[in-house]
Parts: sequence; structure tokens; C-alpha cells
Amino acid sequence: METTQQTGEPGAAERRRRELLEAADRVVLRDGPKASMNAIAAEAGITKPILYRHFGDKAGLYQALAVRHTDALLDSLRAALDAPAERRRRVEATLDTYLAAIEARPQVYRFLMHPAEDSHTAERGFDVGLHSAPLLRRLGEELAQVISERVDLGSDGERLARVWGHGIVGMMHAAGDWWLGERPCDRADLVAGLTDLLWGRLATAGNRKDGPGF
Repeated sequence: METTQQTGEPGAAERRRRELLEAADRVVLRDGPKASMNAIAAEAGITKPILYRHFGDKAGLYQALAVRHTDALLDSLRAALDAPAERRRRVEATLDTYLAAIEARPQVYRFLMHPAEDSHTAERGFDVGLHSAPLLRRLGEELAQVISERVDLGSDGERLARVWGHGIVGMMHAAGDWWLGERPCDRADLVAGLTDLLWGRLATAGNRKDGPGF
């Protein structure tokens, strides 16, 4: 078991934090939103007070895992948006990248987006909804930035890009949540339907002259 002794080395502390997050990921993949601090501490081979020392509480651990997974998702979405393909294909690839990510790790998605109805008593004060909303806002702002840099939306382009960014993320989240729970169609069918819904003005908008193009 790990002791409470500090190494004083930032590199060692960051490495240990990464190891604890990897242990948390393993528990989340197994237990989904029911993942508890006790189970995560046991998986990491430490006591729960030591886990609290690193993350504060479940909200702190949740935030660290959220950043980890959101960063990875954003990297994948940017790669899809910047792929060498025509615009509609890149829109389809971006939507598919998001849906593929939640399909590949549904327990992680449920941990990040859905509270456990039977959480342990000591953790019932943890409100996943309170913490998941900033994740969606971050995705919305990041997508808005991509749109603003690439698409010419006129004199009010920055505001409209934010409207589109948050709207698209809201659509992806709501449709993806429904699809993951019910599986009413193939992923490709959902991607095609959502792309049709989005295509409208995006099909006719020009690229920004000073941007990387879209």
C-alpha cells in the first residue's frame, strides 16, 4: 500500500497521478457510473484517504477524468475536421468520431454523463449533472472556435459560430445519448441523418480567406 510520504518531485507526482487515473479508468470501464472511490482506491492499491489526498473528493477525481477524456475526444474531433476531404465528408467524419467514441467506451460515457441511482451513501451528494454541463460547454466553445476560424459567416460570424458550435454539440449529445441507449439504427444511418440536418447553410457558406479552410 502507498504511504502518505511526498516525494517532492513534480515529475513523480504527475506520474503517480496518471497511474491513479488509469486505475480509475479501469474501474469505470467495469462499473460505469457506479464506480466508487473505494473500488478505485482498491484497484490502485492504496487507501481511500490517499486517493482523497490526490483528488480531494469524487468531484475532483471526476473532473480529472473528464479533462483526460475530453482532451482525447477533442484531439480526435480536430483530426476529423482537418482531414483532407470535401466538407460534407468531414462533417460526417466528425459526427462519426464522436459517436464511435461513446460507442467504444459506453461505461466511461455513462460515468461522465449519468449519475448512478444506487451510489454509495457517502457519495450521494455528488451531482454528475452539475459537473457534466461544463464538459458540453467546453466542447461547444472548441467547436465554435473551429467554425469561426474556417467558415465565413459574415459580419456577425463569431456570435453565429458560437450558436452553431453549442447547437451542434447539443445535437450530438442528445442524439448520441438516445442512440446509445436504444440502438434504433446503425451508427452510419444516424451520422447520415444528422449530417442532412446540419448541412443547410453550412453547404453554401464560403471559407474564410484568412483561415485554414473547411
